Formats: sequence, structure tokens, C-alpha cells
Amino acid sequence: MAEADAPFAEAIRAAQAGDEAAFVHLYRTVHPCLVRYVGTLVGDAAGDGDAEEVTAGAWQDIARDLRAFDGDPPSFRAWCARLARTRALAHLRDRPGGPGRGPHGSGGGPRPEGGTGRPDGGRTLALIAWLPRAEADAVALRAIVGLDAERAAYVLGTSPAAARSATLRGLRLLADQFGDAAAGDCPAGAPAGEATCTATWMLRGM
Repeated sequence: MAEADAPFAEAIRAAQAGDEAAFVHLYRTVHPCLVRYVGTLVGDAAGDGDAEEVTAGAWQDIARDLRAFDGDPPSFRAWCARLARTRALAHLRDRPGGPGRGPHGSGGGPRPEGGTGRPDGGRTLALIAWLPRAEADAVALRAIVGLDAERAAYVLGTSPAAARSATLRGLRLLADQFGDAAAGDCPAGAPAGEATCTATWMLRGM
């Protein structure tokens, strides 16, 4: 466990023991990325409507099941994301018209408006939501929640290899949309068209 994660791990243990201040600390640390992640699933880039409502429901589940959690801080984030994803998918199923009314497309249509420069946070979320669902989910878990392939696979209910593949496909789709606009910010020696470099630059606006 990284040294920086030690206080967070202590907060998890304290919250499990009933420390309300520790639970508030967990909430304040995890909630911002959780609500943005949910926003990419339900089509609420601002995070002030459906995403906030769905994430609030996820926190009820987190509070209810917290004592049963057993893992390190990155696994806690993945566990929270899985609960939030379950809530988000149920929310989409309950919408008039069902899941097909969600934000995700084929990744081949017009990209969200706003030019080719560095996007702000809301437009970044809209760009992720523009991806096909599998790619959007994987990219959001990496870029927003900060999960590695193994923990993203846990959230998605798939294999680490499949999670890596979906992430790379999504990053390539996003990089194709931005062309060479990000090349100047790529690390020295990185190919200008390298998907992960270009798309990661783009996602820094979050």
C-alpha cells in the first residue's frame, strides 16, 4: 500500500467501527469522482441532476454494507464504483424507453461541440459519454475513478484483459477526434499519434 493511502485506510477502518467523522472523510474524498463517473453513465455531465441522485443512492448502499468491505483504499474506490454502477444501470432501466435512452452512441457520430482544444471538465465527461458504453465505462473508471485494469475489471464484471482492451479502444476513439491537437503536450519522445498520450492529455481537464 502506498504511503499516501495509509491515512485513507485508517479512515476506512474507523468508519467501519462507527466513526461518523471518518465516514464523512471517505465521502468527501470519493464522492467527487464517483458522481462524475455516474454522470458518464446516465448522461449528466454537470453532475447536478440524475448523477447526484443516483450517487446519493449508492452512498446509502455503501453505508449499509461498509462493515463487510475488506480491502485496501484502491479496492474501496472500486467497490464504491461498482455499487454506483449498479445503481446507475438500474436508473437507466427505469427511464422511459429503457437503457436505449442513455447517453452512449457508437463512437462514430459527431463529437460533442466545443472545438479541438483542451476541454473543460463538463465537456470531457460529455466526450467520454459519447463513446460506446463498454469503452465509456472502461475509460471513465481509469480517468475519473483512477482504477487499474484489475479493479476496473471487478467493477465491470469482466477480465483485466477485456478492461484494458476496452480502455485502449476508447482512448483511440477520443484521440482520433482530437487529431494532433494534443501532440505538443505529450511527453518527450512519445509518438504524436499515440492514443494513450493524446487522450490522456485531453482527460487532464477533468
